[in-house]
Amino acid sequence: MSGILRYLARFRSGDDGAVTVDWVVLTAAVVGLGLATVVAVRNGTGALATDIDTALSGATVATLGSLGSDGTTGGILAIDPPVLTLPPPP
Repeated sequence: MSGILRYLARFRSGDDGAVTVDWVVLTAAVVGLGLATVVAVRNGTGALATDIDTALSGATVATLGSLGSDGTTGGILAIDPPVLTLPPPP
C-alpha cells in the first residue's frame, strides 16, 4: 500500500506535463491571433482593391498634344473624376 501512496505523492508533485499544457495553450493563442489578423487584413484589402479598381477603370492616358496650352493637367495620367483633392494652400 505504501508503494501506491509514494507513487501518488510523486505524481502530485511532478510538473513535467504542466509545461506541455502551457505550450499548447500558448501555441493555440498565437494561431488564433494569426487567423484573426488574416481575416481583418483580408477584408480591408478586398475593399481597397475594389476602390482602386473603380478609380483606375475611369482613368485615361492623355497624349502629349492634349495636355492643354497651360499644362493644368499636371502629368500624363489624368483621372476623371479626381480621386485625390488637395486643400487650397494657406
